[in-house]
Amino acid sequence: MDKTGARSSLPFPRMLTMDEVQEILNLGKPMVYALLRSGEIKAAQFGPRGIWRVREDDLAAYIDAAYEKTAERIASGQVPEGDPPTDD
Repeated sequence: MDKTGARSSLPFPRMLTMDEVQEILNLGKPMVYALLRSGEIKAAQFGPRGIWRVREDDLAAYIDAAYEKTAERIASGQVPEGDPPTDD
């Protein structure tokens, strides 16, 4: 984007469907929609039916932030040593 906030380059970003987001994150649909509604994952609704789409770079940013948050929790001792990760 340029200084005015207008998009300065094309092509447009790749837009992911909810099924693709679910597959990438290996999460169920209710959890993905909860992340969208909370704003943790940036998304937009399109068309009269309000179909959700997530820009690929926004999903990458969410994943990067989750890794950072996890590292901070580990460093602060919020994740006890020997506490195995869960695969819910």
